[in-house]
Amino acid sequence: MSEQPRRPRKPGKPYRRPQKDPVRILAFEALRAVDERDAYANLVLPPLLRKARERDDFDARDAALATELVYGTLRRQGTYDAIIADCVDRPLREVDPPVLDVLGLGVHQLLGTRIPSHAAVSATVELARVVLGDGRAKFVNAVLRKVARDDLDGWLERVAPPYDEDPEDHLAVVHSHPRWVVSALWDSLGGGRSGIEGLLAADNERPEVTLVARPGRATADELLGEEAAVPGRWSPYAVRLSEGGEPGAVDAVRENRAGVQDEGSQLVALALANAPLDGPDRRWLDGCAGPGGKAALLGALAAERGAFLLASEKQPHRAGLVAKALDGNPGPYQVITADGTRPAWRPGGFDRVLVDVPCTGLGALRRRPEARWRRRPEDLDGFAPLQRGLLRSALEAVRVGGVVGYATCSPHLAETRAVVADVLKQFPEAELFDARPLLPDVPDLGEGPDVQLWPHLHGTDAMYLALIRRTA
Repeated sequence: MSEQPRRPRKPGKPYRRPQKDPVRILAFEALRAVDERDAYANLVLPPLLRKARERDDFDARDAALATELVYGTLRRQGTYDAIIADCVDRPLREVDPPVLDVLGLGVHQLLGTRIPSHAAVSATVELARVVLGDGRAKFVNAVLRKVARDDLDGWLERVAPPYDEDPEDHLAVVHSHPRWVVSALWDSLGGGRSGIEGLLAADNERPEVTLVARPGRATADELLGEEAAVPGRWSPYAVRLSEGGEPGAVDAVRENRAGVQDEGSQLVALALANAPLDGPDRRWLDGCAGPGGKAALLGALAAERGAFLLASEKQPHRAGLVAKALDGNPGPYQVITADGTRPAWRPGGFDRVLVDVPCTGLGALRRRPEARWRRRPEDLDGFAPLQRGLLRSALEAVRVGGVVGYATCSPHLAETRAVVADVLKQFPEAELFDARPLLPDVPDLGEGPDVQLWPHLHGTDAMYLALIRRTA
């Protein structure tokens, strides 16, 4: 067979193989996992970082940049989508999701970091060449060059409606929250522009890592001996790690004598544990114990008084996490897999009961920013029967004179006060009492008798707590 003649090369630049940037490729992989598998970044990112650190060319600064790119892009996704939409000639739903992820990473570098514009565009286009191909990389380049013409404030003036014309939509675009979430949080706060803007802004800030020293096994003073550790604000067992602090490097955490736990969750457990009782104080129940943080603190507090803790969790894999968190607890405890709405225990058998019910998670948007884009208003209807059922079961489980703590990591009124009010109408032999005196050093707790914590006021997740006493 005769040799085929070679086609002459077209004039122009010679082909250059795209350069692989391990930091941005890792960030892209994390965003794809969040989008494709409905994964959470706080679960996806750590194993990716651990694997990357095995390489000689990936250090702590690279890990910090990858983390910032992932979380920053997710937190500001609503704002960035509005800006991208202004720079493309088609609806965003017609842009392939992987392309949107690359664009989001690029826009965050341009508008949300100190990376120089030319470097942000160049690095993102190079990423696009690696993960999308040359054709779509040209599209990414064209969009990012349009974005680079202005700063964030300039873009917000262009894409956000004026506050006076549509305050909720303005706040939704400026602070990157769905409109319905803005409305719900505003209702929970009770109105006022400064409060809602402070809360939405706090949701977009990187939360501190907070540790809990489990009583009888570790102390806050021990944890304060760690590098980058400072005292907690409100809980005597809390220690905060400043930027760069790594929980896995703390001996007490590795040994399960301490754990990672938001201070709001610690306060919920402490308030229930310290609530005044009529009668004995020997048996405690955590009726929704997974993944185990509150159960571990309650178990340690119960052990100091010689009380027994039963930790119940419906999902077997989460019950396993509870068992791991309680492993080594100095006092008596038991972990069971059971449905709190179909109790595996006798009525009236407990002195203290906690139900930290499943919810929309709108109080933890700092830690799980992708949740704001996944949740829908109709999700509230799905949680409502379960929340009411769990609270009713808790009231049936506690003895006369005992105390129930109803907690949820959501400030939405439909998941907090509405649930408590509805159940108490059906359960006249129980009454709310004031939880605020049990958190004596915590300011801005409202009119009571329940407690709502806030990221912008307390530096915690937006935990809600109502304390209810069984009276007959």
